[in-house]
Amino acid sequence: MSRKERKLVLEPDQRKQLVNLQRRMLLRGGLTLGAVSLLTGCNLQDGDSVDKVLWSMSRWNDRVQAWLFHGQKLAQTYTPAEITRPFPFNAYYPEYNVPAVDLATWQLEVSGRVQDKTPWTLGRLQALPQASQITRLICIEGWSAIGQWGGVPLRTFLQRIGADTRAKFVGFHCADRYYTSIDMATALHPQTLLALDFDGEALADDYGFPLRLRMPTKLGFKNAKHIAAISVTNAYPGGYWEDQGYNWFSGI
Repeated sequence: MSRKERKLVLEPDQRKQLVNLQRRMLLRGGLTLGAVSLLTGCNLQDGDSVDKVLWSMSRWNDRVQAWLFHGQKLAQTYTPAEITRPFPFNAYYPEYNVPAVDLATWQLEVSGRVQDKTPWTLGRLQALPQASQITRLICIEGWSAIGQWGGVPLRTFLQRIGADTRAKFVGFHCADRYYTSIDMATALHPQTLLALDFDGEALADDYGFPLRLRMPTKLGFKNAKHIAAISVTNAYPGGYWEDQGYNWFSGI
């Protein structure tokens, strides 16, 4: 069969689907332009063929980003005068659906490859060594904002619970039913925080009360809010957006 004979002719609706798909995947960082061009050989009515290309290239992108990631290289920090005020709200739901976490019953559950699985109260977390940073959060939707975050370095917390730092993943489940996961190298990065406060005060509900993940080395959707459980595992935990096609590593 000749090259001309193999060329796929797309219907108008299919062409629209392809354009939208290209835009989404390029934005998410999951595909290169060359990889997107491979989709022109797929029939968009055959979801399996398209999915195989997208997931294959996204996983390849994960491996490349992980290889490029430097566990000790710090993200840029800023001065208090550069903080964005008001700091924008971001979530997968509207602001009026922010969960109201009851601190009287809230505990941070710990599971997986750890020695100490005792739940943590907010008071115990506040008693651990604290760190603060003024860094930029970059949203996949195209905006960014600078904020001041304080809390427990995730490395410190993992050491305290006796986590197996040879494990591949750290997963997070949240009170708003959100979930995500990160690689162990990012979990051990010196700027990765279990944030307890924002701008010098306890986290507001909008920003993830009582506990959120803050990583200036990752895109915003990886920074889970209202964390209720942490797991250390070698089994891929996925994520809310990642399971819908967003690039899993999503490094900056």
